[in-house]
Amino acid sequence: MFRIRASSPDDLDPILAVAEHLDTVNLPANREEISKILALSKQSFDGTIEPVEREYLFVLEDVSKGKVIGTSMIHAQHGTRRSPHVYFELVQNQRYSETLDRFFMHHGLRLGYDYDGPTEIGGLILSPDYRGRPEGLGRLLSYARFLFIAIHRGVFRDQVHSELLPPLEPDGTSKLWQHLGYRFTGLGYHEADMLSKYNKEFIRALFPHTIIYTSLFPEDVQDVIGKVGPGTRGVEKILRRIGFRYAEHIDPFDGGPHFRANTDEITLVKNARQVIVRPVESADRSRPRAILAVERPQKPHFTAVGTRVIPHDDKNSLGVTRDVYELLDIKDGDQIWATFID
Repeated sequence: MFRIRASSPDDLDPILAVAEHLDTVNLPANREEISKILALSKQSFDGTIEPVEREYLFVLEDVSKGKVIGTSMIHAQHGTRRSPHVYFELVQNQRYSETLDRFFMHHGLRLGYDYDGPTEIGGLILSPDYRGRPEGLGRLLSYARFLFIAIHRGVFRDQVHSELLPPLEPDGTSKLWQHLGYRFTGLGYHEADMLSKYNKEFIRALFPHTIIYTSLFPEDVQDVIGKVGPGTRGVEKILRRIGFRYAEHIDPFDGGPHFRANTDEITLVKNARQVIVRPVESADRSRPRAILAVERPQKPHFTAVGTRVIPHDDKNSLGVTRDVYELLDIKDGDQIWATFID
């Protein structure tokens, strides 16, 4: 049995173990950084800080083993006056010479800033031992965030943003950074990426603000721009299925593609609703799959599960098995939140 819930500061060690599988800027494999993230997440779930500052960290539990096996995050707003969202916009520039009778379509990168940015999702990590299971745990871990967004729609922005990892080198570095960012900053890829989490001034000060023509790069560098890495293709598929599309923007550090969707057009948000639960003996694989969630004043504030359900004719109630009752700590006739994923 698996359950997603709001994180707590007590999750530090298991989350650190999960983070070591990917070690990203959003969730670095660093005890001090994760401790800060958990403290901010607690304030966010408690509602004690302004929405623009909120960052929510969720964990996926293998309940039978009492083990945290995955994480995912929501940043309520990515891009503010204090810390803008920075990106490269992909641009095209047509050129023609009458003398030579030659036409060229030049591709370039132009630095851009967003000071009133979108909601961002990130930090999606699933322990390798749990990947590829029939329960679709990666999809559940990703999709549960959108039910939370629907429940708290007023907290979040009108667009949702996701940055996907591109193909990286075996040592985790970026070809694009070596041929671009490093030459303008003198910083290593990981050093610059971590610095940008708290201070983006060096990008604005040192990066060129004119169009950078990608034809000046070696072909193997051009090939990674805007491409999804092999370990992230599953995430791309998950996001496209619910309404996300490539925004023609890339990460200025590694060239990873940015995907966007209008919040209210994301299927999981649009179809979210409150329902009454009724007990059923079973719900086999022929039944639709849904994410069910409850919120309570006590901790954890948010709990969700993915399960097969039996919709009733009145459309306002769902048949749910007893094991789900136990996971969500609910009783007959309780009102909960639901969104369908099949």
